[in-house]
Amino acid sequence: MRRKARGNEWLFSAVRGFGLLLICALGLFFGAPNAAGAREPEQIHWTSVTQAQVQIDQTTPLTWAVYQPGKGDKLDKKLSNLVLTLVGHRYLLIDLKAKQVYEIPLKQVRVQGDECETNDLAESQSLIPTSDWRWRNVGPAELYRLTLGDYGLPLQLTLPHPYLISPYY
Repeated sequence: MRRKARGNEWLFSAVRGFGLLLICALGLFFGAPNAAGAREPEQIHWTSVTQAQVQIDQTTPLTWAVYQPGKGDKLDKKLSNLVLTLVGHRYLLIDLKAKQVYEIPLKQVRVQGDECETNDLAESQSLIPTSDWRWRNVGPAELYRLTLGDYGLPLQLTLPHPYLISPYY
């Protein structure tokens, strides 16, 4: 009787060990970091929004641009609350849902014509204090007004509604 019990224990431990080995192998195959121990940085593709407008203290900056995540006329739904804005000599990442503004270093943005690309911006941003967030629907566009804490001046951003980004044909 004792031999059967020991034989079953050996079989049970062998099956358990094989199961653990299988789980570890699947964990390495699906979603494991690369050999260096870090995941590849995610690329975000930004498309220029030509109908957008930017104003600081009711004047348009000399250099400005507005980008939203996506390719062509398709807006990326997961990142639709983010807007990348060039105001003068710096890029601002505006999170419309969380009502936060981050400054992005110029080295992180690669501009190619009307589009640009960035790496995942989570590690390379610095929060800019803001206040007085206001949103208004102004017909074919959405108007966002906020005050930047470092400038002390109001920033006004006008974005077309998502369904009006592409022109009618």
